[in-house]
Amino acid sequence: MQWKSALIIFQIFLMVGLLTASCQTKLPESKMNGISLVASRDSILDTEADYVAETEANYIALMPFAFLPDQEDPQLRFNIKRQWFGERQEGIEHTVSKLRERNLKIMVKPQIWIRNGGFTGDLQFETEVDWKQFEDSYAEFILLYAEISEELDVELLCIGTELFNFVSNRPAFWNRLISEVRAIYSGQITYAENWDKFDQTTIWNELDYIGVDAYFPISTEASPETDQIKKGWEPHLNSLETVSEKFSKQIIFTEFGYRSIDFTLKTPWNSEREHPGLNFNLQANAYRVIFDQIWSKDWFAGGFLWKWHQETGSGGLENSRFTPQNKPAEKVIKEFYSSFRN
Repeated sequence: MQWKSALIIFQIFLMVGLLTASCQTKLPESKMNGISLVASRDSILDTEADYVAETEANYIALMPFAFLPDQEDPQLRFNIKRQWFGERQEGIEHTVSKLRERNLKIMVKPQIWIRNGGFTGDLQFETEVDWKQFEDSYAEFILLYAEISEELDVELLCIGTELFNFVSNRPAFWNRLISEVRAIYSGQITYAENWDKFDQTTIWNELDYIGVDAYFPISTEASPETDQIKKGWEPHLNSLETVSEKFSKQIIFTEFGYRSIDFTLKTPWNSEREHPGLNFNLQANAYRVIFDQIWSKDWFAGGFLWKWHQETGSGGLENSRFTPQNKPAEKVIKEFYSSFRN
């Protein structure tokens, strides 16, 4: 009888031990497997919405635009008829409704386009009057999409993209804007800072996620091997983890992407028409490394691939641009997104 009692006690301890170990195992959190959908001239058709859903993404970024004629004119223009349908309010509302029918989650990510391609991170006005006019129009722009996002139950709102000078020089405005957005919108909020300034941004404490447009320089080689790509990521991963720990918030890659060309990892942000030569394998390998090296990190919440067009014939093997559509990288993305459904 004693040996039976001992066996029962042993089994109880074993079961408790296994239960404790399982409770201590940290299950992976759900990730944002996202794509950035390019605004279209016209409404999105059902067949096109189906095509977007076939990417296996679970999040779609939609990007309404406001335009600044130049830095001498501080008044933003948005929701004007000259814009493409997908860049203005009615287009965002229509596209959200179509994507909702396919059980897709949404990030609304308003952006500014400066005429002739000026960089928004360098935005600067000479007078307080100009700053005030710009701030008033920017607040109107963002609060409009905060209201729309609340009405449509949008999961994530990005309140700015690559505006380092504006955020750094006008902290009172940003604190007020965030409070006003919170009063309107009950979802989660982020801001998208450029890869070289995210560790200097001052508003992360006020937001739900740290947003990074992740065009980090990885390699100076024309076509680096996978091991070289992994090594090139190491210092950036350390910086990302450090900032995440500092603010106790997860990081989103509000944009990440590579062109299908040689040297794409040297200056990933480069969108010039001229290029040194097509390289589809490098584009695919660069995505594969991001997925393998970063996606399962605890400090990482997911990311939005730049970029995807709703038309099925986009991209292709003569296309040097960012889209992975109809290129080897498309298969990499679909396979990973379909398997990483935590």
